[in-house]
Amino acid sequence: MCGGKGTRLDSDGEKPLFPVDGEPMVDRVLAALADSRVDRVYAVVSPHAPETAAHVDCPTIETPGEGYVADLQHALADEWVDGPVLTVAADLPLLDAEAVDSVLAAHDSGSLTVAAPTFLKSALGVSVDTTFVHDGEELAPAGVNVVGDGPDRTLVRDDARLAVNVNRREDAEVAERLLL
Repeated sequence: MCGGKGTRLDSDGEKPLFPVDGEPMVDRVLAALADSRVDRVYAVVSPHAPETAAHVDCPTIETPGEGYVADLQHALADEWVDGPVLTVAADLPLLDAEAVDSVLAAHDSGSLTVAAPTFLKSALGVSVDTTFVHDGEELAPAGVNVVGDGPDRTLVRDDARLAVNVNRREDAEVAERLLL
């Protein structure tokens, strides 16, 4: 998913192309997926990210740019995409193949929402924009999910690779420190 506006990042460029430690975030995510068990990758883009669409070296799915959920639904309705589908946000610069494969290994059926404890995000010093409570624990969506038919399960990962979404410049600074 790499078609958002990225307004919170306060950048002149497109959010997926924002560099973390000199490399666009979308390139870092695509490299993690290429090294993982994932066999096909599509970049879900929108009119808000034309440079990202031209930049990525994989097939793209064009969406209207109406927001994450609407664009995800549009992408999943594409004739080339069959479920279950791993979805990954382009703003996860710490993501690696091992983290991706651990999510895939945890999926057995239905849908899987991956979340990080909000205390971890706070301890790391990254922003927390959306939260929900699951089994009495406050969690934040990680930006990685498996969408399939059937019931939805929540997978909690106490893992910085899944907890650091770059939504603000301060988040990018934390990501760069953690990459060292």
